[in-house]
Amino acid sequence: MNTDEKHGWTPFSHSSEAVRRVQTAPETPQTQSDTYRLAFADPDFMTRREMRAVRLQLELLKPEMALTERGIRSTVVLFGGARIPEPGTAAWAAKNETQKKNLEANSHYYAEAREFARLCSTYSSSTYNREFVVVTGGGPGVMEAGNRGAADVGAPTIGLNIVLPHEQAPNAYVTPELCFNFHYFAIRKMHFLMRAKAMAIFPGGFGTMDETFEALTLIQTGRMERIPFLLFGKSFWEKTINFDFLAEQGVISPTDRELITFVDSASEAWKVIQEFYSLPQGA
Repeated sequence: MNTDEKHGWTPFSHSSEAVRRVQTAPETPQTQSDTYRLAFADPDFMTRREMRAVRLQLELLKPEMALTERGIRSTVVLFGGARIPEPGTAAWAAKNETQKKNLEANSHYYAEAREFARLCSTYSSSTYNREFVVVTGGGPGVMEAGNRGAADVGAPTIGLNIVLPHEQAPNAYVTPELCFNFHYFAIRKMHFLMRAKAMAIFPGGFGTMDETFEALTLIQTGRMERIPFLLFGKSFWEKTINFDFLAEQGVISPTDRELITFVDSASEAWKVIQEFYSLPQGA
């Protein structure tokens, strides 16, 4: 027994105990004042502009601790359009008939994303769900398909959601204990890439483009190791971005084009990963 215990006072064993004691303190003008709150348990204080640096640290640390505690060592990242529907369902995001027709025609990417995630997760299960764990943005469309493919084989799957005015409620297939929510895009992007062993990019809009070029720039500049960088849907991407033209104009190196691999099917994409990492072909 230490000196404090001899005098009838037990040191706090955990910060949660401190919070409990503050919450159960007698109600007086002093204890009801905002300034009496413990700083880390005061939402008004924690959301002040001056506390931004602390919030950035917390958004980095919370998912990192959870993933480490689960033993997850590496991931396969799936990016793609939130608006691409499941085959056989209506294009809920279409604003006109042209968009409806094209989104529904692109629904096969949902099926390919689901199958690709299933292949990754089947192999991941052989590593006790530590390697090649599927991670998506946690929302609908291609993201839902990725998480769903993992769930199809009973594998854990990560969702990195972000607070937005639309399209970003977590889909039902994210493992609840691996469903995270972010305020800062920058920290969310870091978590996408910190464990990534492969990236699969499906057709998508501004968000998909942003994440694609962010990762490509990091690989191009050597800030991130080269990994399989798979663009699903060669016809879509060749119409969307003319990589050969960029090389011809000299704004990227001719060898930068080699950072990208076009694929059209889940099996083709998984084979690229198998060959890159010398994984068993039967896996």
